[in-house]
Amino acid sequence: MRTLRFTAELWRWEARAEWFFVTVADDASARIREVPRPPRGFGSVRVRATVGSTSWTTSVFPDAGRGAYVLPVKKAVRRAEGLDEGDPADVVLEVLE
Repeated sequence: MRTLRFTAELWRWEARAEWFFVTVADDASARIREVPRPPRGFGSVRVRATVGSTSWTTSVFPDAGRGAYVLPVKKAVRRAEGLDEGDPADVVLEVLE
């Protein structure tokens, strides 16, 4: 379960327009949820994310409205990979905890 791969559309958070996310695929979210772990802020889970050739350490967060985890995609990653709102992103997540 340590490495998860999926493709998801990049979307903009309505509450803060400068924040962009991809929704972790349902099956990948279920695999993250099934592993017991100590509670962290906002229910976050530490991951190493890779989109294209860009990798970074961050966290995924549960989104009750979507029923899945969401991965924040920072501006430097979007710029390096040429991603804009609505574009598909090929994501590899390595769960670190």
